[in-house]
Amino acid sequence: MADMNRTVQELLSDYAGALRDGSVPIFLQSLTRQEGQTIASSDEFWQATEVVRILNGVGFAGKVATADVGLFMSRVDANIVSRLKKPKTSSRTRRTTEGRSMTKPHRTEERV
Repeated sequence: MADMNRTVQELLSDYAGALRDGSVPIFLQSLTRQEGQTIASSDEFWQATEVVRILNGVGFAGKVATADVGLFMSRVDANIVSRLKKPKTSSRTRRTTEGRSMTKPHRTEERV
């Protein structure tokens, strides 16, 4: 990706490699201003990137690891059961400070 002012085909090849390696942000940072403008205005590049994404998805479909949420759910269930077993505490009542003033009382003095 060190080559300056790459052609659309070279940019697409670099994009495909970055997509495969999971380094698309690095690819985007490597673009020069002129390459960015070329990509932005090129319908050929955007159509080709869609094909690359599809091929990448098909090529790695068997290797995709989906998250197993079973362990997470069992831990959540265990926490719920644990909370249900704990004795319930009495609900706290909000203490009112009607009798006490939070601010200092002002002294009123008469001038003579």
